[in-house]
Amino acid sequence: MTAAAHPPVTTAAATGPDASEAAAGCCGRPVLALGPAPDATRSPERRLLESWLYGLALAAIGYYVLAYLLLPNLWRIIEHRHPALQGLATHAVTRDGIPGDPINVALIGTEGSLQRSLIASGWVPADPITFESALRIAAASVVHRPYDTAPVSNLYYWDHKQDLVFEQMIGGDPRRRHHVRFWKSADLDDQGRPLWVGAATLDTRAGISHRTGQITHHIDAAIDQERDLLLAQLNANFTASVEWIDPFQPRLRGRNGGGDLYYTDGRLAIVTLP
Repeated sequence: MTAAAHPPVTTAAATGPDASEAAAGCCGRPVLALGPAPDATRSPERRLLESWLYGLALAAIGYYVLAYLLLPNLWRIIEHRHPALQGLATHAVTRDGIPGDPINVALIGTEGSLQRSLIASGWVPADPITFESALRIAAASVVHRPYDTAPVSNLYYWDHKQDLVFEQMIGGDPRRRHHVRFWKSADLDDQGRPLWVGAATLDTRAGISHRTGQITHHIDAAIDQERDLLLAQLNANFTASVEWIDPFQPRLRGRNGGGDLYYTDGRLAIVTLP
């Protein structure tokens, strides 16, 4: 027996109303289309305008936060530290106008609080320069005799010589000593306290200035160690509030008025005294 031949089955594309039914799916179930449907209500020009308006709104918010919140508060913090901190010179100068020791510390407080804090930390006030004190330090340096309150040469800041000088002798030899000069600001903060700008250095030996040929003390190059020593001794007696201006010194290496090399990390320590 032979199988009966069946006519080939052909499939024709549905057209007309049948096409709509086919697109809707069988049994009336809808067919989900892939991809987002175009938003016929928003033209490209409208979408571009909305993007511009969104960007302008973000810029306006950023401007408000920066100009009316962040920057005013930043300046309040700076001014709160002390008004005399604005525009500080980075070095004291010699009587001849030669740049002297770098400024590396500043204290905020009354003269009484500064003196009490330094003395309690083991520092002693230096004698003023007089004919008698000059002879005494010369003799003590020659014979290596202790002179704990030996005078310190004058340096100038804000157009006047140092207001206060404190020192710590090393081994009873006046040629070797820690010392710090302070200059008092004319400006006061909102509590009536001046700023005391200071230069803390270590004298290592007596000698002749490399610049002028005058008799002077030569300093150790690591001036940050003297600043940090002072801060550590102050902290040992009370909890000091310390802030930093970083950077403060524009150059990290240089020479002082006597021609001595120094190097620094460039930071200025600001201590608020109790």
